[in-house]
Amino acid sequence: MKFMYFFYPGIPATMEEREKLRPIAARNDRFQAMLEEVVELSRFAEDLGFAAVAFPEHHLHTEGSEMGSVPGLTQHVLANTSKLIAGPIGYVLPGWNPLRLALETAWLDQLTKGRTFLGFARGYQARWLNPMAQLLHVSATRNIGGAAPDVDALNREVFQEVFEVLKLAWGDEAFRYKGKYYEYPYPYEEGTPWPASDWTRQYGAPGEVGENGNIAKINIVPKPYQRPHPRLFQAFSQSESTIRWCAREGIIPTLLTSEFEAVRNFAEVMVEEAAAHGRTLSLGENLGVFRGVYMGRDRNEAREIAMQGLMGTGWPGWAHDFGFTEAFRFPEDDAKYPNQMLPKSEATMERFEKKHFILSGNADDVRREMDGLVDAANPEWFIWQGDQGYLPLDELKRQLERFGTQVMPHYLSELEAPHAAPVRASAG
Repeated sequence: MKFMYFFYPGIPATMEEREKLRPIAARNDRFQAMLEEVVELSRFAEDLGFAAVAFPEHHLHTEGSEMGSVPGLTQHVLANTSKLIAGPIGYVLPGWNPLRLALETAWLDQLTKGRTFLGFARGYQARWLNPMAQLLHVSATRNIGGAAPDVDALNREVFQEVFEVLKLAWGDEAFRYKGKYYEYPYPYEEGTPWPASDWTRQYGAPGEVGENGNIAKINIVPKPYQRPHPRLFQAFSQSESTIRWCAREGIIPTLLTSEFEAVRNFAEVMVEEAAAHGRTLSLGENLGVFRGVYMGRDRNEAREIAMQGLMGTGWPGWAHDFGFTEAFRFPEDDAKYPNQMLPKSEATMERFEKKHFILSGNADDVRREMDGLVDAANPEWFIWQGDQGYLPLDELKRQLERFGTQVMPHYLSELEAPHAAPVRASAG
């Protein structure tokens, strides 16, 4: 198993400070404190044997709750670490020009000599996606629970088109593409005017210049350092159709689904669909799960830490409103709350623990949950929803060290176990 630490990341602050200093995300001192924490925790996780760190792509969080990332954050973390890989889970494709994203990701992979990965997402936060994708009239879709059919269909359509262009752009050959939203070259039929056609015909990519002297095909350079492209993830997958798409495309889905039986089913779907398209996977291979971890002397202490952190602040404060608690619905909830979302009062640690989304307690408690997960599906990637920005740095490091020394060694392969320098000292 490989382990990844997921940063939202957040501006380090108490809830009282967020209110008093609003908008706290606009303050240089607090933003710099967040960057320092991200680097320090990334280095600490690396020493413990974590293989990767990740970020979402979200923007405009004036509350400082989920600052998200740009490619520069990935580069910054990798410049301050030595072994782990880093990237977003994931780029919200409907908000990107595919040509620009292909260049950004290839450059970043070259600059870091192959220490990047990238994930994809469709986008559920309208505050920033709607303005960024306004020329395509694309809107955010509901992450869980569904959006209006036309909104969802358009979002999915643009997502797929951007993905198709990315695959072509990372390939070895110059290409032409005419979609509903993008065309390359532009304009597509007559090509792009290019006064230096003789130069490009002699020294550029074969077929790049057409008979009329215009650009007839485009060729993205540089290519990614990793060929044909970096490792790919899909953000927070919930549906069988998404799992099958990932299996066909060689993408690692990250499951928010957490009940062991459902995880097992999705793992089997991955194996089945990959085999139907000529790829052989073992159970759990190319599969990720997204989970929270809180460790203490016992479960009560672990729960107290969780409620001081994201699960008692950010989850009821913003994540619940986007429908995330719906992923942990029980059959009896449909009778109690018919045709409606669960109320915030149902976003409890007991619910998340029963659904196996939150692993809490001492090392034995957490290992029992990990063993159940391994028995169910043995996922290749365990992605830890981190509390950076919500819990003090000392507590974050204490949580990482407990997990990294008391739990992780039982699930790392010999090749993945750390053999380098000793873990940097934590505070207690």
